[in-house]
Amino acid sequence: MAEKQSHLNGAYYGPAAPPPTQSYHRHGRGRGCGCCCLFSFLLKLIVSLVVIIGLAVLIFWLIFRPTNVKFYVTDASLTEFSLTGNNTLQYNLAVNITVRNPNRKIGIYYDTIEARAYYGDQRFDMDTLTPFYQGHKNTSYLSAVFSGQQVVLGSDELTQFNAEKIAGVYSVDVNLYLRIRFKVGKLKTGRVKPKVKCDLKVPLSSTGNSAVAFESTKCDIDF
Repeated sequence: MAEKQSHLNGAYYGPAAPPPTQSYHRHGRGRGCGCCCLFSFLLKLIVSLVVIIGLAVLIFWLIFRPTNVKFYVTDASLTEFSLTGNNTLQYNLAVNITVRNPNRKIGIYYDTIEARAYYGDQRFDMDTLTPFYQGHKNTSYLSAVFSGQQVVLGSDELTQFNAEKIAGVYSVDVNLYLRIRFKVGKLKTGRVKPKVKCDLKVPLSSTGNSAVAFESTKCDIDF
């Protein structure tokens, strides 16, 4: 018993037991990480492209300033502007418009030009004008004609008409609704849709009042 006890109290206890083996399965996790990384990369790429394009458009706008294109109604002739018995407006209006592009490096494609005539808040006619290209540092000329009998005036417009009939000068708005593109060298931008608003005071020509003449009017352009 003593001999066995001495062996138990000795320094040697036999070989150490090997550590338990562990198995790792990373295949599924690695595939998921790859998809997430690809999605994150594509998202960052798209955001970067949007930012770069936005900055390019802003720089283009600040450098070339296409907003300084100017519109003027240089002449307006109103030969008919009267009411029938049921307050229907009869009209015959012609306007000449000058468009000035002072930019040295920008040409403008006028793809759509729609002229609308208003009296008060009521539109009484529309004229679609011919599309054209305007080169840099160029002046172009447009003409619009509104003629017919198809609008019954509302109460506000009727009050305005009776007041302006005394002087023979009528407040008529001619607005241009445009679809345009800018061209710099060989580069063409996408379409923008500015609105040109011309607030006119037009004398009735049939009154025979030669002391009242139409004055050239600058229009406002809203991009």
